[in-house]
Amino acid sequence: MTLATPFAGAASQAAEAAAPTRVVQRICPLCEACCGLSLTVSGTGAQARVIAIRGDEHDVFSHGYLCPKAVALKDLEDDPDRLRQPLVKRDGRFVEATWEEAHAEIARRLPPLVAEHGRDALAFTLGNPNVHRLGLGLYVQRLLRAAGSRNVFSASTLDQMPRQLASGWMYGHALTVPVPDIDHCDFLLMLGANPMASNGSMWTVPDFRGRAKAMRARGGQLVVVDPRRTETAAIADEHHFIRPGTDQFLLLGMLHALFDEGLARPGRLAAFLAEGATGIEALRAAVAPYAPERMAAHCGVPADVQRALARRLAAARRAAVYSRIGSSTQRFGTLNSVLIDALNILTGHLDAEGGAMFPHAAAFAANTQGRPGIGRGMVTGRTRSRVSGAPEVLGEYPTSCLAEEIETDGPGRIRALVSVASNPVLSAPNGARIGQALARLDFMVSVDIYLNETTQHADVILPGLSTFEEPHYDVSFPQLSCRNHARYSPPVFAPRPGAQAEWQSLLHMAATLRGEPGAGTAGFDLAAFDQQLLADDLRRLAAGVPEPLQAAMRDALGDTPGPERLLDLALRAGPHGDRFGQEPGGLSLAALKAAPHGIDLGALQPRLPEILRTPSGRIELWPAPVAAELAAADDALRAPPPALVVVGRRDVRSNNSWMHNLPTLAKGPERCTALLHPQDAARHGVQAGDRVRLQGTGGRAIELPVTLSDEMMPGVVSVPHGWGHDQAGARLGVAAQRPGANLNDLLDDRLRDPLSGTSVLNGVPVTLSRCARD
Repeated sequence: MTLATPFAGAASQAAEAAAPTRVVQRICPLCEACCGLSLTVSGTGAQARVIAIRGDEHDVFSHGYLCPKAVALKDLEDDPDRLRQPLVKRDGRFVEATWEEAHAEIARRLPPLVAEHGRDALAFTLGNPNVHRLGLGLYVQRLLRAAGSRNVFSASTLDQMPRQLASGWMYGHALTVPVPDIDHCDFLLMLGANPMASNGSMWTVPDFRGRAKAMRARGGQLVVVDPRRTETAAIADEHHFIRPGTDQFLLLGMLHALFDEGLARPGRLAAFLAEGATGIEALRAAVAPYAPERMAAHCGVPADVQRALARRLAAARRAAVYSRIGSSTQRFGTLNSVLIDALNILTGHLDAEGGAMFPHAAAFAANTQGRPGIGRGMVTGRTRSRVSGAPEVLGEYPTSCLAEEIETDGPGRIRALVSVASNPVLSAPNGARIGQALARLDFMVSVDIYLNETTQHADVILPGLSTFEEPHYDVSFPQLSCRNHARYSPPVFAPRPGAQAEWQSLLHMAATLRGEPGAGTAGFDLAAFDQQLLADDLRRLAAGVPEPLQAAMRDALGDTPGPERLLDLALRAGPHGDRFGQEPGGLSLAALKAAPHGIDLGALQPRLPEILRTPSGRIELWPAPVAAELAAADDALRAPPPALVVVGRRDVRSNNSWMHNLPTLAKGPERCTALLHPQDAARHGVQAGDRVRLQGTGGRAIELPVTLSDEMMPGVVSVPHGWGHDQAGARLGVAAQRPGANLNDLLDDRLRDPLSGTSVLNGVPVTLSRCARD
C-alpha cells in the first residue's frame, strides 16, 4: 500500500504551496514493520511543517509500503494532548514546571527514599515504545544499571517473553530468534499470528500481504491456525480453527506424527543438536503419548489435519512454522515456542533458505559478538519476586506481580516507581488493582508524552521530543527482520527551544541515583557524565584490543553526547562495520547518513553454528524446564473445556492504546466490539447490535456492543486490547470520545506461564449475558 496524505485545510494549503518544500526520508516508529517513509516538508526553521507522508519507494527494505499508522504521525506531531513541558504534582494537581524544577524535585525526593528503604524499594515499568525509540532503547539500560534494583517490569511479560526464553534456552540468547524467510518460502504454517494487522511481531516484515502474494504466485502455500478467521487467514490457502489455550496439543500431535511416520529428518541440523536429556531422542520419548488422535478432541483440530500438516511440512522443500502472541500469551506459552522450533528443526527447515532463519543485524546483536558456538546460555530465576516468588527472567519480574509488590507491607516493599513509556493500568491484567496500588506509592516519575491512565498517578512527568525531532535507528528489529539491512533517519526538525530528549531525562535520573555531584541542579554537566559512561563502554569493548586501535576508537566517536554516538560505536564494531577505519567501506553512522534510503545487507543466510551461545555449543532441542511442563499439560488434558473463552485481537489502526488519541486512526467504525459466532449469540439470546456483559472468573465485568460473525470459532468471543479510556484523571481527548472497554479488566492477574512469567491473556473463561435493550 502506498499512500500520500495532505494534512492542511484549503487556506493553509495555499500558504504552504508558496513556501519552499523538501522531501526527507524517515523510518516509521509505530510498529515492527519499520517502513521507510518520504515526508514532504514545507517551510524552514520554526515554520517547517510536514504536509504529506508517502511510502519511500526507494527504501531498501519496505520498497514504498506503508499502512494507515504512518500517515497518523502528523496527528502525533500536532496532538494538543501531547505533553511538551514537564508536569509536577503540587497539592494533588499537575502544574507545568521547568526542566530544572522537575529534575530538582526528583533529586530532592528519590535518593532519600532509596537510601532509607534500599534499592529494591524503587521499581521500573518499561513499555513498548522503549524498543521503538533510539534514545529510550539505549539509555534506559544506563538508568537501570545506575538504580541497581531487582524490581523491573516490562511489556515483555504481556507479549513475547516465551519466545525469548525459548530462544535463550535453545540457542543461547533471547534475541537469537528464527524468523520465516518468506521471500523464499514454499509452505508457511502460522499459529496465533495476524501479520496482516500487526505487520509482523517478533518478525519485521513490511508489506506482508505483498510478500504472501508473491509466495503464492510461485506455488507456495499459507496455512493459518487461529480461533478467528483473521485478516491473515482470509488471504491464506487454508484456515483451521483451534480452541484457545490448546496450541500445545496441536504441536505435540504434529511432532508425534513426524516421529510416528518416520518424517523426523533434521538433515544437516543433526550435527548441531545436543544429545542426551536435551536431544532428539529425549523429545521423541516425550511426545510419544500425544498422538493426534488423542489431541484432536482437546485442541479442536482433527487428527487427519494434524497429520496432513506434519506431512506437508516435512515434504516441503522450503518451509517454516511461525507463531506469535496468540501462542505466547497462554499458560503453555514457553512450551509452545519450543515446540514450534522443534517442528522446524526436525523437518530440516531451521537455518535453511526459505525456512526459519536467523537475521544478521548490523549492530547491537549479542549473537554477532564474542566467541561463537559456546557461551553462558540463558539462566533464569537468579532472584525471585518478594511476594509470589516468581522467577526473574531477563532481569525482570512479571508485570502481573507489580501490584502485590506495592500493596504488601514488609521489608523490600516497592515505594517508588519510574514508568518509562508504560501504561500497565490499561495494558496489564486487573489494571484497576495496579492503579489502586500506584496511589500508595511515596513517589513516582513517568517518562511519557501523555497524561494517561498510569501517568496520572505520577508526581513528575517528563515528556520527550516528537518523533520528527529526534534521530531514529531500530535497535531491536533488524535482529528480527526478514531481510538484512541497516537504515538511519536524522531528525526532520530541530528540537523546539527548551525541549529535552528522553535520553537526557533518563541520564539525569541515572546521575541522581549514582549520587553524581551536582545531579539534579541546573549546573550539572550532563555531557561530561555521558562521556564518562561512554569511556566505561569503550574499556569493556576494547579489552584485549591494542592501544592504537583503542585510541582510534575514541577519536572516531567524537565528543557529541547522546545516542547517535552509541549507535556509531555499535555499527563500527559490528559484523558489517568499518572497524574504526580498519575495514574501508564498512558500516558507520556516516555511511548510513550518506544512504538516506538505507543499505541492503542481503537475504538471510545460514548462520549455524556461529549464532550459538549455549554452554554446550549446540542446540538444546528439549530444555529440561520445558520437558517438566508436560506434567502440567497432562493435567490440562483432563480438564473439561470451558463453555466460552475470550481472546484478544489486533487492528492495524490501534496496535497500542495511545494510538486511539490520533484522529486519523480513531475515525471510522467502532472497533471495540465483541466478536461472537451466531451460534453463541443464539444460545445467549443476543442479536447484532446488542450490548453484552462479559464477566471473568474474578467477578470483574465489561460491557460493549456485539458484532456477529462466523469468522469466530464457536465457544470463543474476541475483544480488542488497549481500550478503556474512561478514567477521569487522563487527558486523552480523542480517545475519551469512544473509550471502549478494557479486555484486561476480565483477566486474572494470578494466571501466567510459570516459566516466562507471561500473563495468560487468551483462552480465559468468561460468561456472557445480554444487557437490557433501550
